[in-house]
Amino acid sequence: MKSIRRTFSLTLILLASLALIFQPAIAQSDEPLVIVMTADGPIMPPMLEYIQRGIEAAEQRNAEILIIQLNTPGGSISTMLDIITKIRASNVPVIVYISPKNAFAGSAGAPITFAAHASAMAPETFIGASTPIDESGENLNSDAKAKASNAVKAAIRPYVEARGEEALKLAEAMVDEAAAATANEALDVKLIDFVVDNVDDLLEALDGFTVQMNDGARVLNTSNARTEPLDMSLIEQLLLFLTDPNIVFTLLSMGTFAIMIEISSPGGWVAGFFGIVCVLIAIYGLGLLSVNWFGLLFLVTAFVLFILDIKAPTHGALTAAGVTSFIVGALVLFNSAGTPQFQRVSVPLVVGMGLFIGLLFFGILMFALRALRVPISMGAESMIGKTGTAQTWHEAHGQVQLRSELWSAESIHESDKISKGDKVEVVEVQGLRLKVRKK
Repeated sequence: MKSIRRTFSLTLILLASLALIFQPAIAQSDEPLVIVMTADGPIMPPMLEYIQRGIEAAEQRNAEILIIQLNTPGGSISTMLDIITKIRASNVPVIVYISPKNAFAGSAGAPITFAAHASAMAPETFIGASTPIDESGENLNSDAKAKASNAVKAAIRPYVEARGEEALKLAEAMVDEAAAATANEALDVKLIDFVVDNVDDLLEALDGFTVQMNDGARVLNTSNARTEPLDMSLIEQLLLFLTDPNIVFTLLSMGTFAIMIEISSPGGWVAGFFGIVCVLIAIYGLGLLSVNWFGLLFLVTAFVLFILDIKAPTHGALTAAGVTSFIVGALVLFNSAGTPQFQRVSVPLVVGMGLFIGLLFFGILMFALRALRVPISMGAESMIGKTGTAQTWHEAHGQVQLRSELWSAESIHESDKISKGDKVEVVEVQGLRLKVRKK
């Protein structure tokens, strides 16, 4: 009986201890979950995949809200519209927070901010400049610009007009006139909801705030919320990295150069394989960027000129023309008028890469020319002009030692009389017999 009582007491103590141990974990699981994403970069398909993954994660984990910390120069209109669709279809409130300080929600970033269930900006941040351009980076003509601008305004109007006439006027000015606003300016016209210094301040401001969801109004509970970051995956970072025009240009240049080397000197596979991989990756980036495809004609012309200079005796003239065509082509491809600044390639990089490739081809050209001038060092022709020693000789015939080899030889008519031990010069090779003269 005593042992049973002791066992029962120990069991109670054990249960009490376990309750104390797991009490913080149980309490923690009751805290509201806030997932925080960092969308830093252009609005391109990889960014869409990242935001879609964040929304799905927030819904699966029944998060209270999803915060997207946004810092973008803008990007694709079609991708922007897809992101807006995902945000508005979310069952979890999506909060767009333009941060950190000096961040910018430019171009396509502004409508995404307007479409969020609530929006905030950090001090010293900016929003706006959302005038549409075409896919090649050019300014639209008046009709096309009007159509595109009206489409963007129609997309944001349902989310902005509830904020008041001043907010709608500023939002439309961002589309029609490329206007931009500071955080305080946007807050003054109620285009955004809060100006806060950090995520903690944002959570404090959101506590008790009412947002409109698809199923009606919802009051947010962010008091004592726990935050969990959701970063970009390695693949998403890599794909977004490949939308950098400087990276795309470098891959395209080096890839094409490697392929040209393979074509001009076939037999290996490393240069060709490397070139094909680089070009394929560059094509992916070109498909996402605003480029003027006419520039590719100049780039192809440049590499054709480089190859021709190796084959033709112009001694560098075609290489110089190729460098010029390469630089012009790259600037036309990436830096046409109207292309957003963040999608422009660095001019010093273009010039430097053009000179680098030109010097490489010029070096190959000089190597090829030098090889043509090198005397033949193998075969019978290489023996002409060489000096040997007559080992045996009788009248016009004998044996000559040349390069540690013993050859049959005969003298030519113009030669002085040859005796054993004399130095002779090879003037002709006939099969296995040398024709020589006394030196």
